[in-house]
Amino acid sequence: MCCLAQQAEAAEHPCSRHGTCPSWMPKNDVCAGAFELAQSSLPEPILNHSLRVYCYAKWISEHCTSSSIDTSKYDLLFVACIMHDIGCSDKFNSSERFEVEGADASVDYLRTHLVAEESTKQVWQAIALHTSPGIAERIDPFTRLVRLGVLTDFGSYAEVDREFREATERDLPRLGIEKVLGDTVVAQALDCPKKAPAASWPGDLLRAKLESPAWDGVNKAF
Repeated sequence: MCCLAQQAEAAEHPCSRHGTCPSWMPKNDVCAGAFELAQSSLPEPILNHSLRVYCYAKWISEHCTSSSIDTSKYDLLFVACIMHDIGCSDKFNSSERFEVEGADASVDYLRTHLVAEESTKQVWQAIALHTSPGIAERIDPFTRLVRLGVLTDFGSYAEVDREFREATERDLPRLGIEKVLGDTVVAQALDCPKKAPAASWPGDLLRAKLESPAWDGVNKAF
């Protein structure tokens, strides 16, 4: 259980971090390596966001029957969440939109650990579709969890316990994630417009920037 209200006896919030790796993440080489890759590639606001997404996705799986997955898949869920925005990093910035770059990077990573192809496809799909409203929520519970974790962190899904969300943000501060992420996606798109096709989330962000180039706040399409 992740809910603070239902785990009052716990000594620490499950999203507390000690040392390099979060103490609560699945304890295996695949997850440890994914965390280290994300930590070395992403700025802290996006890394913290990715960790919060996992916390929320796991909470939803534990509390919402329609979105529940077997606990044996939590390691894959962690990889999908920690790497869902890794396409925003310079290391994984190429010609495809950032969601696809991140999905491809996750598959390449999982294959180095000999993870089954069926599992790598599941992670690829969840990352590639995490900005696709109405599709990610319907395709399967695993993909839905990543999408709902993202929506929870940006305030568009309110089913996660409020006290849990507040505690998560205390341990993993937001650090201006909306501005950092929006600006990063737009910067990539300005360099390579192919990364921001029309009617996509990156496309919406790019259009908003081009319409208000002097605006220095959170992207108006975020």
